[in-house]
Amino acid sequence: MMEDYGLDLHGRMILEEFRELEPVLFKMKDTVLSLIRKDIADKGLMVTATEARVKQEQSLAGKLERKGSKYATAEDITDLLGVRVITFYSDDVDKIAAMVENLFDIDRENSVDKRKMHHLDSFGYNSLHYICRIPAAVCSDPDCPRMNEIPFEIQIRTALQHVWATLYHDSGYKSGVEIPVGYLRDMNRLAGMLELVDEQFCRIRTGINDYRRRVQALVADGCLEEVELDGDTFKSYLAMQPFDHLNRRIAALNQAEIQDVSLQKFLPVLRGLGMKTLGDVDRMVKECSEDAYRLAAYQLGVTDIDIITSTVAPQNLCLVYVLRKGVGRAGLKYVFDTLNGESAGNEALSEMVYAQAEEMKMIE
Repeated sequence: MMEDYGLDLHGRMILEEFRELEPVLFKMKDTVLSLIRKDIADKGLMVTATEARVKQEQSLAGKLERKGSKYATAEDITDLLGVRVITFYSDDVDKIAAMVENLFDIDRENSVDKRKMHHLDSFGYNSLHYICRIPAAVCSDPDCPRMNEIPFEIQIRTALQHVWATLYHDSGYKSGVEIPVGYLRDMNRLAGMLELVDEQFCRIRTGINDYRRRVQALVADGCLEEVELDGDTFKSYLAMQPFDHLNRRIAALNQAEIQDVSLQKFLPVLRGLGMKTLGDVDRMVKECSEDAYRLAAYQLGVTDIDIITSTVAPQNLCLVYVLRKGVGRAGLKYVFDTLNGESAGNEALSEMVYAQAEEMKMIE
């Protein structure tokens, strides 16, 4: 015999309806999650989680015990299926909301944006709640027509809002214990702090994105002296393929193939050599290219190497730059140590390059 949880007749009837609906709800759960995850991936959005649950029978019984008279049938309970999308940033909530509005039929009257429900002097639970149905045009199953009829709830919130909601639910109204005013005040203070953190993360991300766009525009316009040398700006500079011409010249010495590898490891070398802007790097490329080519030609001329990596040009440029600065063997060893890790072999390699440079009269 099925558990009736001490419900009245009306409550037991709704509970029985729910039991009959469960297979449909689980099918809806899989369908809705699949649709949302696909659309998120297609749009290139980043979220921290997409999850769903079918309401547990015991939880439903508790709800019916408290306010069962509100519902005529099980389908009047809009959170039998609950879906949650958790974003990293608060401005992504609206992006996910637009996606949800395009995917599903929205019950506007019963949907709630709790972000807009606070008074000026209060903070608390923030989340966007949509009551939805799956449109037949999006997904339908002739063997399960009710899948397009039963409403379900989608909650969209940030990770910090989710933390707040979880803590509040665990210690708040779902605990069954009335919270003293002092504790409620403390919780609201924490809610205000989390809201502020959410806003600041958004502003920081927007600022970083604006900075990257400005850098890309400056690099594209050739205003390299105005661009500080860092990981992002060096990546933008590399996209211009500043070392390709020299690499092709060097490869032509032996008709060698060029194997492309990441050149990001040259960033600490360039910084260590005192370069502050992309203009400094670009000057090195222009001023040292001919000697870098000569050095490479000297080294490859007695070999039959038919494959080189794309590091050949920037490495030789750095070596020539060091020699021109008069830093000598110590500077050459610094380049090799930074690129390859410290080892005894780097000292011997530095001696060899220094001797080659002397023979080529590159050192005054």
